[in-house]
Amino acid sequence: MTTAPDAVLVLEDGRTFNGQAYGAVGETVGEAVFATGMTGYQETLTDPSYHRQVVVMTAPHIGNTGINDEDDESNRIWVAGYVVREPARAPSSWRSRRGLVDALRQHGVVGISGVDTRALTRHLRERGAMRVGISSVSTDADALLATVRASPHMSGADLAGEVTTPERYVVPAVGGTRFRVAAIDLGIKRRTPELLARRGIEVHVLPATVTLGDLEACGVDGVFFSNGPGDPSTAGAAVALVRGVLDRRLPVFGICFGHQLLGRTLGLGTFKLPHGHRGINSPVKDLTTGRVEVTAHNHGFAVAAPAGQDAATPYGTVEVTHVCLNDGVVEGLRVVDAGGAVVAFSVQYHPESAAGPHDAEHLFDRFVELLERRA
Repeated sequence: MTTAPDAVLVLEDGRTFNGQAYGAVGETVGEAVFATGMTGYQETLTDPSYHRQVVVMTAPHIGNTGINDEDDESNRIWVAGYVVREPARAPSSWRSRRGLVDALRQHGVVGISGVDTRALTRHLRERGAMRVGISSVSTDADALLATVRASPHMSGADLAGEVTTPERYVVPAVGGTRFRVAAIDLGIKRRTPELLARRGIEVHVLPATVTLGDLEACGVDGVFFSNGPGDPSTAGAAVALVRGVLDRRLPVFGICFGHQLLGRTLGLGTFKLPHGHRGINSPVKDLTTGRVEVTAHNHGFAVAAPAGQDAATPYGTVEVTHVCLNDGVVEGLRVVDAGGAVVAFSVQYHPESAAGPHDAEHLFDRFVELLERRA
């Protein structure tokens, strides 16, 4: 067995970890974040929301089930770097087609293994998400630290345009078309339009640069705003698009980045979380039903809105509908018009959750209910 080159990981505060190269040999920088899922690493790697982030896996053993041809959430790996403690020596799954390390090499993703990811995660929890570098071409920690500190911050980053589809495409409805919906691709995952299509929705996936006129030309019955990377305070054009959609009284459903855009459209602020929520085990309470759901997350920014304090907007009253039980972060909003009807809603998490759990998949049915009421 060929011995992997030595590698070094350096955080922007100077904390250093040594290990071995995992994936492509090279050097990379990004925002260090940790993901708590014990499964679903393939979906994490191919989620566009992780663009420009170096993902630290908290589960100690990664790569057990290899990589298959069905579970990718996009057509490439998006993470800027990958950090694991103990990589699997060989995959063990009937669905596997290649090893995880081979996929990382194929996509040029620089990673590091042999790292005490528990210590690294505790450091990020205490100090907050920060910039990081990984190098397997040099173990000069001081030189890598200088590179890290010269790299851009995630705050102020406008990234949706870097991950969106270059051209529109259509996902046909399954079993006949009941409605037509525009899905604004801010970093959309493949499973999302598939779940909409299963509910009889013809999904027109449109680039993040789409104009209101382009959207109206599709003759849609509602609009979905997807997840995606970056700072929502930079997305002025997308906020203007949400505003235009609400002005036309089209039903709106937003998730993750789309949730933050709806919040900003309604006059609420957004802020950067200390270390964000990433993983597939976050408990969220639906305040409208009292139900607690275990949910999948990937976000570093959140909407600033006090639960229980409704606010008037030109489109109706905005209400907080969901909160995270770990830290009280707002996880859902809805807009109710003067007649008591919901005209728009959003959640901070990922109800499509290909890797599970599927507690929140029913939110796609809520969107269908909005479309039915408008029909």
